[in-house]
Amino acid sequence: MHKTVAFAAIATLTLAACSKPQEAPAPAEPAASAEAEAAPAPEAAAEAPFDVSMTVPGLYKSDAGHAYITFSYDHQGYSRPWLRWRSWTGDLNWNPAAPEQSSITAVIDAASIDSGVDKFDEHLKSADFFDVAQYPQITFKSTSVTIDGPAAAKVAGDLTIKGVTKPLTLDVKINRAADDDFAKGYKLGFSGKAAIKRSDFGVDKYTPFVGDDVAIVVEAEFVMPKEAPAPAQ
Repeated sequence: MHKTVAFAAIATLTLAACSKPQEAPAPAEPAASAEAEAAPAPEAAAEAPFDVSMTVPGLYKSDAGHAYITFSYDHQGYSRPWLRWRSWTGDLNWNPAAPEQSSITAVIDAASIDSGVDKFDEHLKSADFFDVAQYPQITFKSTSVTIDGPAAAKVAGDLTIKGVTKPLTLDVKINRAADDDFAKGYKLGFSGKAAIKRSDFGVDKYTPFVGDDVAIVVEAEFVMPKEAPAPAQ
């Protein structure tokens, strides 16, 4: 009897071992291709430096569809609202051979201020702030351009708000220059940043309850037609 039970147990174990599927060997790792080994990592690819000298000289005009002057300020510590002027024009007299001889002017329609809230816009236009009835324009006129890197410059100039003129320096990055088919001319794109105190220009209502420091950001594209007028002297 004991021999019969032992035989049955051995037979059962043998069948179980035979029926257990064998694990397939792990597939071999594919060999890296020569192209993959030779390709540089994305971060290793160096971006070609911007060459100011390759841009086209002349008188450029701001592209109204791609021109933004915005500013922000501290609102009682709760947030930093962003506002903009919807209407402005700019002239860029560009000299890539001697960038320091370039110049830029901008004229802002003060009444085009846009906070996204009509009631607030009307208050901003009043004598409490920009007094647009008395001072319809805000202007900037450069006094010097200093190249500060392959695609960077400092543009110093005079900013006039409410009849008060103060110096302002824009830190500018030249984003791109191209012969643009859509614009039907040559195009230059810039980003600029600056900071002012609004109280310096007599726009001091509610300070310091509402922040005095104002951050200005400019994103602008300038276009010159292929048959462009000669730069102003």
